Amino acid sequence: MDRYERLMEFSRRRGFLWPSMEIYGGVRGFIDFGPLGTLMKHRIENKWRQFFIHRHAGLIFEIETPIVLPSRVLEASGHVEHFTDYLVECLSCGRKYRADHLVEQLTGIGGVESLSKDELNNIISERGLRCPECGGKLSDVKNFSLLFKTTIGPYSEDVGYCRPEAAQGMFLAFKRVYEACRGKLPIGIAQIGRVLRNEISPRQGPIRLREFTIMEVEFFFDPEDPKCPFFNECRNELLRIVPQSQATSKVFEPITISAGEAVDKGMISNEWQAYFMVLGRRFAESLGIPFNSQFFIDKPPQERAHYSAQTFDQVVKLERWGYVEIAGYAYRTDYDLGRHMVFSGVDLRVYKQFDSPRIERVTKYVPKIDVIRGKLGEKADGILKSIDPSILEVAFKREGFIEVGGIKLFKDDFDVLVEDVEVKGKHILPHVVEPSFGADRIVYATLEYAYGEKGGRTVLSLPRDIAPIQLIVLPLVSKDGLPEFALKVYRMLLDEGFTVDYDDSGSIGRRYARADEIGVPIAITIDYQSLNDNTVTLRDRDSWRQVRSPIDDLPLKLHKYFNYKLSFDDLGTPFK
Repeated sequence: MDRYERLMEFSRRRGFLWPSMEIYGGVRGFIDFGPLGTLMKHRIENKWRQFFIHRHAGLIFEIETPIVLPSRVLEASGHVEHFTDYLVECLSCGRKYRADHLVEQLTGIGGVESLSKDELNNIISERGLRCPECGGKLSDVKNFSLLFKTTIGPYSEDVGYCRPEAAQGMFLAFKRVYEACRGKLPIGIAQIGRVLRNEISPRQGPIRLREFTIMEVEFFFDPEDPKCPFFNECRNELLRIVPQSQATSKVFEPITISAGEAVDKGMISNEWQAYFMVLGRRFAESLGIPFNSQFFIDKPPQERAHYSAQTFDQVVKLERWGYVEIAGYAYRTDYDLGRHMVFSGVDLRVYKQFDSPRIERVTKYVPKIDVIRGKLGEKADGILKSIDPSILEVAFKREGFIEVGGIKLFKDDFDVLVEDVEVKGKHILPHVVEPSFGADRIVYATLEYAYGEKGGRTVLSLPRDIAPIQLIVLPLVSKDGLPEFALKVYRMLLDEGFTVDYDDSGSIGRRYARADEIGVPIAITIDYQSLNDNTVTLRDRDSWRQVRSPIDDLPLKLHKYFNYKLSFDDLGTPFK
């Protein structure tokens, strides 16, 4: 077995993760997290909150929004039109494949993700590619929507979709959050939640899923003032970046550059984007993924999402899968807010006060009432009353139309007046940078980097703050009052908020081994000396060193230890 197979077997056996619906044969693209995996995943999510939300208190705010969205929302966002992959089908056995993956698998050609439908068809035809399962002829390549479709309520015409990203809920809530929490730019909105993508043929276990947890920030800032006040703190920190010119190659040669230099040279579009990339690199390192095993790929335009002006994929090296994306950093400009403003008819701009009044040229759109009535008849008056005139210029500039109540009105339906007026400020659409992390992939990557052996047995060397079980209490023997004393220590630590296990079965060596295997950072042993002087032995999972500490000191010291304010050696005196 390779490392992936060993790790998946271990994860099933010890309760981290396994394929979902196993008793029915399983369904690709879905996994269950077991008791230990769920604890670990939640700790990683909370650690992400520390990096991206809590340290920006008063600036970034977490919300929770629905998973099911009306079709109108995803039509406005562009997902109904653009969120597709290319599918090819075997005309003999009916097996379906993601076309670019199949071409890459059968030919070894790199960069096929960026190829068009016609280019993929040409390769399949010219190289005579056949179904790898039965050798049958392949169909023409066609579009396949990755959206899970549903209906909302009992009416089939009320179409909805399961969200493919958490972002749209945050864009829809922007106006509410802005007014309730800050009332000025910049401001960030964060969300952790489930998303669904109807992948064509997921075959990489926990790496490519149809349902997974995403951790995202939508950070809104003034495009005329894109300075990040935190950037000087990280300007000299290094990032490994694969430039666009290499991004389509299968052989990556990242350059190492400081965040400040990357911004100054225009390699990264703005300071906020670079700042979040530095945080993402630090976050991955804090999970045990070394600097040299991760880098950022600057995606070329043909590989970027429809909403993105610049996207970096943060990838980490995995033994079986090579370099795998764990996060993306997209500069979404004002695309999403602008689209929702046009499609909803609601002004999502923010007001920017000038230091002193200015004379500015203002464009006004006056409805051609007779023309609109001729088009809409009796609906016209109601439509005209519901139009917000302040958003017409943005709508016509971006999309060429404004939609109100499902009716589109175009620029030709209005007279255009331009005049110079004194203004004290202006309305602007914020721009957005988005760091987005896949929690499930991160859990797997963290497990792979932590999984190892020492002395012929498995040791899961997880960072102490994400280990699912923090402590285990072990009576040296199951007699002479040691179990009763150990249970008192166990309950005391539970009351202090630690996640604690208790084990009195088998030899002390076997119990240490079981604890090491599931990544428990510290084992606490109760022995005969404990009964006499109220001290215990603490054993470190990774070094196997031991120290002696008074029981009364444990809560405070252990809290500091798990917050990285004390080292293991600070917890007591060396064991003799």
